[in-house]
Amino acid sequence: MPRYYHVLAAVAIALLAAWEVRAQPKPVPILQTVPLPYEQISFERDGQEITRYHFGSALKRPFVYPVIGPAGRSLTRMGHPHDPVGHSHHNSIWVSHNDVNGTSFWTDRGKNTGQIIHQHIEKMTEGNTEAFVTAVNAWIDDASKKTLLLERRRIDIVLLDKGEWFMILDLELEAKLDVTFGKTPFGLVAVRMAKTIGAHDGGGTIRNSAGQVNEKEVFWKPAKWVDYSGAITPKAVEGITLMDHPGNVNHPSVYHVRNDGWMGSSLTFHDALRLGAGKSLRLRYGFYVHAGQPNVAAIENRWAEFAKTKIDDLKPKKK
Repeated sequence: MPRYYHVLAAVAIALLAAWEVRAQPKPVPILQTVPLPYEQISFERDGQEITRYHFGSALKRPFVYPVIGPAGRSLTRMGHPHDPVGHSHHNSIWVSHNDVNGTSFWTDRGKNTGQIIHQHIEKMTEGNTEAFVTAVNAWIDDASKKTLLLERRRIDIVLLDKGEWFMILDLELEAKLDVTFGKTPFGLVAVRMAKTIGAHDGGGTIRNSAGQVNEKEVFWKPAKWVDYSGAITPKAVEGITLMDHPGNVNHPSVYHVRNDGWMGSSLTFHDALRLGAGKSLRLRYGFYVHAGQPNVAAIENRWAEFAKTKIDDLKPKKK
């Protein structure tokens, strides 16, 4: 056989080997962000959804639903269990405020209301232990059609052991004109728990970092965190801990809680907060989605880890 045949064969083998190396698939991320129809993004752990971000333009505000715990059921719900229409603004985990220059972004009906409208998705990531989505939203007054705030929202999911997970919610609110967040217990972040977890309907328990228990003690009290835990299946107790970051304005937050199954961190419970045109307010909240009813020391340790994190500047870095 002529020598050049051996050369050609060697070259062919080398090219085939190189192609096989290039053809090797990249590792599949354990935690994926999957866009879905109707303006939704699903966070999936090993192909199973753990939560979903809803941002359709027809909504009064974006929200996160469901919030799947280790037992495979959502720990949150939409609406009050006995008044879903009157409390249609209770959107699982949501961001809103009852008084921004006199406009309510909290309620779904009535006069002087506004809408938080999605503008665009700025960034999405995936990974084995962490993934996030950054969205830009506009807080628009219904009557004047003016944009009061431009919001950047980053939803960062961190996987934990045994089916637990942690959500870090970062907010950057930029005033497009002089803005006043009025004095109110309603806003800025809140959680509507599943009916069976509620203290009234399901016998669940509310606890806070000050050692207080249930609505009678926790209602309108300042705390680093509030935990709401209860039965999610006949055999499983699970819950969510809502955490206020120490870098937030007015920390420790006053919490608005109810035995009927909801809790919220009140940004302007004691006093109004003014934000000049062009100025930004950055905030960070944590949501610990857990199995069982962790003891206070365990939750305190989780909050301490969260407290060490830095509140980020969400604006894209200039190239």
